[in-house]
Amino acid sequence: MKLSVQKIQIFLAVSLTFFSSIGVQAQPANSNGQLNQSLIFAAPPPPKDIGEPGKRGEAGSRGCGQDINKPLTSSQKRLTALVPVYSNSELVFGTTIAERPNFLFYVPYTSDFAVGEFVLEDQAEEQTIYKTSLSETPGVVSFRLPSKAAPLEIGKRYRWYFNIYCNKDKDKQIIADIEGYIKREQLNPTLKTQLEKATPSQQVNLYAANGIWYEALSAATELRRTNSQDTSWTALLKAVGLNDFATEPKVECCNLEN
Repeated sequence: MKLSVQKIQIFLAVSLTFFSSIGVQAQPANSNGQLNQSLIFAAPPPPKDIGEPGKRGEAGSRGCGQDINKPLTSSQKRLTALVPVYSNSELVFGTTIAERPNFLFYVPYTSDFAVGEFVLEDQAEEQTIYKTSLSETPGVVSFRLPSKAAPLEIGKRYRWYFNIYCNKDKDKQIIADIEGYIKREQLNPTLKTQLEKATPSQQVNLYAANGIWYEALSAATELRRTNSQDTSWTALLKAVGLNDFATEPKVECCNLEN
């Protein structure tokens, strides 16, 4: 009898653990419709055929008229892409389901001193270039590929670059640069049905649980704009080690060219 009781206890413990793990992805919303207290971003397996891993944040001090090798102080934030990075390889990679996704960056420079340039390359290295004019106030900038740009193809990987140039330098000296990869995936029909029935906060969780970074971030950005009490934005950035940027203001950007 004692042995049977122990078996029952073990069975119940395992069952509770199993159902608890399911609840992380399927837990009901609270009264505010929020699910993000324990949001987890489930990064997809990284591509095996990428050479250079990319760079999520600029490496050193950068500023027009300043020594580019001078180290930044601990209070200064660097140019940073709001994207995941794989800790074991430093690979900067994220997926999207959109033809023309939103890209978000934290930019610490003002347009008085610098101008930004965004470049997106396809796997055949045919370049599509976008130029952005930065806001007067440093912060999080967001822009979507314009309608005249060719849509991203499903199953295809692209490489992006974001460079900052000193606008007082005729030679266009790069004072900061970051780069990474994006791949468009096909939306799973089951996930599509779940998203259609979900609240905006639940959508952030669903995208994150399925490793779809760009849509998770876009949904969280919209919630940040429309509902100051929602925690999606902060929870998502924290999940990928970007919590230092959660309180940075979103600034108007950008004027896209070409």
